[in-house]
Amino acid sequence: MRNQPARRVAIVGGLRTPFCRAHGAYAECSNQDMLSAVLAALIVKYDLHGVKVDDVSAGAVIKHSRDYNLTRESVLSSGLAAETPAFDVQRACGTSLSTAVLLASKISTGLIESGIAGVTDSISDMPIVYPDAYRTLLMESARGRTLGAKLKPWLSLRPRHFKPEFPGVVEPRTKLSMGQS
Repeated sequence: MRNQPARRVAIVGGLRTPFCRAHGAYAECSNQDMLSAVLAALIVKYDLHGVKVDDVSAGAVIKHSRDYNLTRESVLSSGLAAETPAFDVQRACGTSLSTAVLLASKISTGLIESGIAGVTDSISDMPIVYPDAYRTLLMESARGRTLGAKLKPWLSLRPRHFKPEFPGVVEPRTKLSMGQS
């Protein structure tokens, strides 16, 4: 690829879910549900059933731990060939653009011929996290070797352990949202 001219790259089509208010029509849909549905519809629209695409890149800014390998799992539900590789990207306010640029770069340098870029996000299905103190209590109990050692941490259980910490899209260092910064 060194000293080779870059190949031209084109976006030949697209598809997306309609915009919807949070906690509305998609309230019961996970990121994986939505990404899988859009990919499946894209496969139908462009007659790609069973086709091995060179790469698929997608992601979400706020993901559950269950969304590990989100894009790969969605590809497996889409109708594309199971051999189609896929990877996740997570970048605040830039996930979709990053997925497109990454795949375009691979195409322009000759690494791949084609790809599908995408993104999914739902604040209706936000992960709810409990305080670190509760996690610590659970882990201490799980590490116990005797029944007494497993039960002892539960004596420190308090109502504050059940106060959820809702995720936010703020920078950890500045505590500012992307719009504020």
